[in-house]
Amino acid sequence: MTSRRTFTKAAALTALSYQRIPGANERVRLGFIGVGNRGTSLVRATKEYADQQIAAVCDIRRDFMENAAQIAGTSPELFNDYRDVIAKPDIDAVVIASPDHWHALMLIDACNAGKDVYIEKPLSLTIYEGRRMVETAMRTKRVVQVGIQRRSAQYCREAAEFVRSGEIGHVTVARATRIANEYPHGIGSTPDADPPPGIDWDLYLGPAPAAPYNENRFSYKFRWFHDYSGGQITDNGVHYLDLIQWGLGQDAPLSVTAIGGKYAIQDNRQTVDTMEALWLFPGATLLTFSDFSCNAAPVTATKPFLAEWRGTKGTVYVYGDGWEAIPERQASMPAPGGIPLPGHRERRQEFRDSYEPAMEARQAEGRADTRFHIRNFLDCIKSRETPNCDIETAHRSTTTANLANIALKTRQHLNWDRMNERFTNSDDANRYLHYEYRAPWKLG
Repeated sequence: MTSRRTFTKAAALTALSYQRIPGANERVRLGFIGVGNRGTSLVRATKEYADQQIAAVCDIRRDFMENAAQIAGTSPELFNDYRDVIAKPDIDAVVIASPDHWHALMLIDACNAGKDVYIEKPLSLTIYEGRRMVETAMRTKRVVQVGIQRRSAQYCREAAEFVRSGEIGHVTVARATRIANEYPHGIGSTPDADPPPGIDWDLYLGPAPAAPYNENRFSYKFRWFHDYSGGQITDNGVHYLDLIQWGLGQDAPLSVTAIGGKYAIQDNRQTVDTMEALWLFPGATLLTFSDFSCNAAPVTATKPFLAEWRGTKGTVYVYGDGWEAIPERQASMPAPGGIPLPGHRERRQEFRDSYEPAMEARQAEGRADTRFHIRNFLDCIKSRETPNCDIETAHRSTTTANLANIALKTRQHLNWDRMNERFTNSDDANRYLHYEYRAPWKLG
């Protein structure tokens, strides 16, 4: 279902959009769809650029829209329904920060209407949705930037390139973690109730299964419900998995397994509070992701990291504000004949020479990733170049996370066919590649 009016003029709108591609000195007119927590942050990051205008904001909550409009300072039009924003011929591009279960419909409708799109991660709720989104963006020749913003951070790019260069040898293990302590009551156990006045709960649910209104299913807390989100592995984990795949030079695993559950937290969430996922990548590399929601102790004794690659010659850590390479000091077994291993001091200095220059500049940049990502999007709207986090790349990283959720549901070790995007050893797992949308919603 592409709209209440079924966008019968989609082709004409696309042609008009090509005529409206802004020049280098023209302002890009933007419509923001979903202006809660993350959407408001994107408004703040966007408003500083003089070559754009926030012309419309959309949300089912009036207070969210009014707050975003005040922050924007451009007197944007306010809309409850995203289809009204997309139908406006004077909107060049949309910024989508809705709950995850809406991403596919909104992006596909926007691309078919000739709009360029900035869409928050994760790209999609299901793997099938993600592929359809890629196909639509390619067919309509739309610029799509996905909000995995570390793709626009120079320090992350440097770290990934350093790993791919082979300086740390064969990477046998990479890992990432998300830690927090939500024990004992987490998001709580609010009872079902009537939706607050002014909230169109049916529209909020959209393609998701019918469910009574519950405060915990709404706004930010939707991330703890699989009807609307993949949980923490797709919320935070996609950032780290994308970064690790970038460093490995890989975009899909060969197999996946996962285990976990709701072990300690007493609330009404659908997602697990503790889990471990494990993937095998080509080239004999294991990748692990851990979600620990019941203990916030650091996973290392030094500085918490976002991602780690362990190679035969050294280890690379990426932090929130920079990266570090540490060479191996010695092999765990002595060299033949008791001969000392050569070159450690020289190799350590080479590693330091590789990452220490301009580290302070990288740290400052790390705090500005979203602004750089928005800047890149605006530039690509005008140049028609591929943005830093293109839709195919984001689909592959989101798929890695979704694979783990499917392995968790099936309790199976699953083999993945990257080309056909199907499991080769489990029909049961293939059932989770998508779900049946609630009528009347359909992918366009």
